[in-house]
Amino acid sequence: MLALKKTETYLRDRETVINLTQKLVRIDSVFRDDGIHTEQEVAEFVAEYLRTIGIETYVEEVVPGRPNVIGIIDSGKPGKTLLFEGHTDVVTEGNREAWKYDPFGAEIVDGRMYGRGTNDTKGNLACMITACQSILLDQEKFTGKIILCIPCDEEGLMLGIKHFIKQGWADGVDGAIICEPEENQVCIAQRGAIRLRVDIYGKMAHGAISWSGINPNWRMARFITEMEKLEKEEQLRIGEDPFLKWPTITPTILRAPVKGDAQINVIPDHCMTTLDIRTVPAQDHDELLAKIEAIIERMKAEDPDFKVELTVLDNRPATATDKEEPVVQAIYQAVKEVLEKEPQYNGVPGATDGTFLHVHGVPIVTIGAGDREIPHQIDEYVDIEELAETTAIYRKAALLFLAGDEA
Repeated sequence: MLALKKTETYLRDRETVINLTQKLVRIDSVFRDDGIHTEQEVAEFVAEYLRTIGIETYVEEVVPGRPNVIGIIDSGKPGKTLLFEGHTDVVTEGNREAWKYDPFGAEIVDGRMYGRGTNDTKGNLACMITACQSILLDQEKFTGKIILCIPCDEEGLMLGIKHFIKQGWADGVDGAIICEPEENQVCIAQRGAIRLRVDIYGKMAHGAISWSGINPNWRMARFITEMEKLEKEEQLRIGEDPFLKWPTITPTILRAPVKGDAQINVIPDHCMTTLDIRTVPAQDHDELLAKIEAIIERMKAEDPDFKVELTVLDNRPATATDKEEPVVQAIYQAVKEVLEKEPQYNGVPGATDGTFLHVHGVPIVTIGAGDREIPHQIDEYVDIEELAETTAIYRKAALLFLAGDEA
């Protein structure tokens, strides 16, 4: 690694990626659902940056104020198409007073840059852009083309990547590198996600005269207990995935009443919960949903007052990519050469935009700078040397994947 760090290219790209990451992080791109705070400003900055460095650039509005940015680098020679993907949105900073560092300050302290998005995933967005800029600056030879996919809304319902695919940009892509914080491990699997909303209805009544009402909370408690049993059954049936650990069913939001003020002596008429279900490739989503439906039908048969409504909010399959896929091999070799050590295979604990590229038939591999347990935390950070290393990995992987007759 010492030899690489001394090269002119590495040192130049290191400075570039640090500066670019700071500029990106300092633009607040939390989607705040007020029609004002969106990814618009950072998308405009990225689009202008790409044009400035000579990349053919397109901006497409997904929904008002929330655009995708697409960059195209065409070698002019026939060959494969490689896609880099990195989103512009970040999650909320939450309570700013809890942060030691300004969440949008991109302050560097003791070799780390702090701020929302440094880790997930503006740092890696900067890496992929800098890697492509480096290839252009050095006039590197390659075949085919590179597509930079820079979508909005990865942290929400992934509207950006869905729009990108619908518009035809992913057609004919031979491999995709999903730029997310994975400690530069070669991640070839990712968990799927099913998001459910469960509404249980009762009858409002005085807490002291409970027999005059129907309490949805008792029924919700029984339902959640059934989901815990189902989780354990699935874990026993499937076992531990080598990259993704265990499938899980997690109640998250729990609210009663759903509308109006809660009061300690009032039985609510409506209770709601959400389930964040994370799956592994060995599970079939339709079969899992059928098991939940069967539990509900059994509970209805046992309790005539059990009135429930189940809504599927999101359904993303788990993914797995073969180690022999060319895009995986390119990343593996790049990591080996840049870090001078044997790469580590792993899986992504959450879902990414790569889920929908996978469904579209594009082989994906996920890799990037940043501690994989730091996303969405207070005082989020990334090691700046890791940004430089990731840039070098992306650069090398692109040249390996698109070598063609230039190899």
